[in-house]
Order: sequence, then structure tokens, then C-alpha cells
Amino acid sequence: MTTDEKIKVIVNALSSKKAEDIQIIRISDITVLSDYFIIANGTSSTHTKTLADEVEFQMSQNAEEPYGKEGNGSNWIVLDYSDVVVHIFYKETRDYYQLERMWADGKKIDAKQFLE
Repeated sequence: MTTDEKIKVIVNALSSKKAEDIQIIRISDITVLSDYFIIANGTSSTHTKTLADEVEFQMSQNAEEPYGKEGNGSNWIVLDYSDVVVHIFYKETRDYYQLERMWADGKKIDAKQFLE
């Protein structure tokens, strides 16, 4: 899959399960960690797990498995698809860590352009 195809599948998976405040940040110009972060939050730890499960399921339907996964069932779940890293937070945890602020030098991309 191309990077844009991954982003499209991930954003639509998150949206289908009612993720809140989906943000895409292009970080390729400021780090070698990845090309994009996709950040979203759920309303509870159960919701965050549901969001992560849906992303994994939809990506597996496209023959993509995460290279790494951290925080299963917690307030912050990370799915690493190499060029795209997905951060799914419980809202209060997202507010605390403020990843968007840490990566403010990255370019924000409108997630709506990827929605079907």
C-alpha cells in the first residue's frame, strides 16, 4: 500500500468507530521516525481499544500488519505501520501529553480529504 492508501484506510477505520478529533501530522521533514502521525481519541479506555482493533482489522484486510503495537487496552495505544504511526488516546491522556504541540513543526493535513 502507498502511504496515502494507508492513511485513507486508517482515517476511515477511526471515523467508522466514532473517533474524536482525528489529526494527521506530516513529520517526515523533521524526523526519521516516520512520515506521518495520525492522532485520535476515544471517550473511554474501552473505546480506545475498539478504535485500535478496527484500525488493525481494516489494515489487515489490506495485507498490512503493524510492525509494533504498544499499550493494548490502555489510555494510549500506538500502532506502528512504519511510514504511518497511529496514536489513539483516551481524551484526558491526549490532553496531558499534547503530542500535537510537541510536533507543532510538522505539517497538519486535513483528515477530511481522506474520508469516504
